[in-house]
Amino acid sequence: MKILVDYDRCEGHGLCAEQAPAIFEIDDDGDLIYHLGDAEVPEAEVDAAHRAIAHCPVAALRNA
Repeated sequence: MKILVDYDRCEGHGLCAEQAPAIFEIDDDGDLIYHLGDAEVPEAEVDAAHRAIAHCPVAALRNA
């Protein structure tokens, strides 16, 4: 599984980081940091990744 991030849509709500802190982070400026780049989501983080995608209020994340 890979995640596509639409940085233009992201408003920095941070719900993704709450659901999947190993994958997402909001920096001090309120910008999203996606730790995986083009890498596959590790199997141990797949459930958290799905929760993060589902909780994004602006649909900035999607399963690739």
